[in-house]
Amino acid sequence: MNERLPYLREKTSKLTASPGVYKMKNALGHIIYIGKAKNLKNRVTSYFRESADHTPKVAKMVENVYDYDFIVTDTEYEALVLECSLIKQHKPKYNILLKDDKGYHYIHISADQYPKITARNQPSGSGTILGPYVSPSVTKQTVTEVNKAFMLPTCKKKFPCRTVANKKPCLNYHIKQCIGVCTGKISVTEYSEIIDQAIEYIKSGSKESVEKLQVQMLEASENLEFEKAAKLRDRIQSIQKAAQTQKIIDSDIASSDIVATVSNMVGTAVSVIVYRNGRLVDKNSYFFEGVSADDEMLEDFLVQYYSESMDIPKNIFLADDIPDKEIISELLKEHCGHAVHVLYRQKGNMMKYIMLARNNASELLSLHAGRTGKELVALEELSKILGLKNPPEYIEAYDISNLGSSAMCASMVVFENGRPMKKMYKRFSIKNVLIQNDYACMHEVLERRFRRYLDENETDEGFKRKPDLIFLDGGKGQVNAVEPYLREMGIDVPVFGIVKDSKHRTRAISTGGEEISVSSIRQAFALITNIQDEMHRCAITYQKKLHSKITFDSRITQVKGIGEKKALKLMTHFKTIEALKNADIDEISRVARVNATIAEELIDKLNN
Repeated sequence: MNERLPYLREKTSKLTASPGVYKMKNALGHIIYIGKAKNLKNRVTSYFRESADHTPKVAKMVENVYDYDFIVTDTEYEALVLECSLIKQHKPKYNILLKDDKGYHYIHISADQYPKITARNQPSGSGTILGPYVSPSVTKQTVTEVNKAFMLPTCKKKFPCRTVANKKPCLNYHIKQCIGVCTGKISVTEYSEIIDQAIEYIKSGSKESVEKLQVQMLEASENLEFEKAAKLRDRIQSIQKAAQTQKIIDSDIASSDIVATVSNMVGTAVSVIVYRNGRLVDKNSYFFEGVSADDEMLEDFLVQYYSESMDIPKNIFLADDIPDKEIISELLKEHCGHAVHVLYRQKGNMMKYIMLARNNASELLSLHAGRTGKELVALEELSKILGLKNPPEYIEAYDISNLGSSAMCASMVVFENGRPMKKMYKRFSIKNVLIQNDYACMHEVLERRFRRYLDENETDEGFKRKPDLIFLDGGKGQVNAVEPYLREMGIDVPVFGIVKDSKHRTRAISTGGEEISVSSIRQAFALITNIQDEMHRCAITYQKKLHSKITFDSRITQVKGIGEKKALKLMTHFKTIEALKNADIDEISRVARVNATIAEELIDKLNN
């Protein structure tokens, strides 16, 4: 707890409502955070108000604030420019600071008589070097693509081949993934032309390469060089096929950057996918520990990232919307000297590129979180479609199972960070509902679960932890049956129903009044389906176990003198029918409080 909060609140109450920049300082007078605001009083007040819901990193910063200064500006735009300048100057501890500590990667064309194209970490050796590229994956993918499109050799053979063994073509030649230089049928001149075309392809992309090859093909055809024309035709088709099956080359996207963020309890990862002249040329990714992906964080990132570069494209597409897109566009335009459009897209052709950026961000985050990229994307997608503030770390899901009005029970399955957490699973037998009523059963189960949570003396870890999200098997009826009661208990957890179709497959997510379609949201849909299958499996398993106990009970109560209460005592004590069959007469008499004759009759009944 910061002892200076009363002073800071009193100072903030007198602040202006004008735009400006504020500088948080520690007890030594060092600037630890710089921020901008369209309304200084409202923004600074949010840090020091009572019961503020801060992220861990912001909470830590507020604990260290001793005092603050501020600078008033005339406009929000001036505040943004000033904030950017001050962050560069002071590099405050709690601002996100971009660090470029990556190595560079290169494409190498060897100086051999028959050159090969490879990816390298260093621009060493003779030959032609293309690059540098920041992303190793983009470099390797480009090399793989160009070798495949032009059917270039990727083996370790030295050309021209001298021995009979080396002249024997490998599998790649037979499956038409290599032109077969080893056969000796490709001249140095012909191979040199192919390498020149491949280099042009790397530099300019598929569209210009195809146009040039088409001109060469027509010339060869007019000169009656039909074999050469056929080879060029095949090369064109190979390039076009490669371009259709991946997102590396797309002339429609022109020069653009695609920016996406993915976050969880560990921090936030940001990925920038760079397209120039219709070709994916680079990827830059950053991780910020303990930082949540909100509007302010993304705005700060964009300003810092692009203020360090003059290579700013015309279009910057965002996976998440921010309120100050126009102001940032204006700032970047002034910085680079041409129009810049910061755009937000939710659908259309750009979504495949946004998903590419999001997947790259999730893979980086997965390295820090110990989870796969798909799991993190699923949680991110789930939080967005359900309107949650943050991706749900801890999810509980409930299902009711019964056979009519008998063997009524429920399962509680738990998913943590997108994975089943089986040690936290719980099973409930229905105690207070006498006839089949799924709504009443769900109400009973949730009440019992959260009564345990509210009990200060509770020791079970599965009940002591509050979930970030609750799923119920069913539609709005189930949600409406429990949500109001949870609110009365003070349990502020979002509740949704999982709606199934006639074939018991996940169809949609239900709120208390409408349904949300999830089938088109691939990773989130897979996670929800996994949760639904798991909670159904657990509920059915427990229901079958209860049913077998009821069957066991009915066999015992067929013996005159043993009713339901005495049967229950016997089941509780002996656990299994085999144990009861082999029990001593005196023990049965003592447990059920029956005479020896009834005990003997029971054993005969079970054995026969």
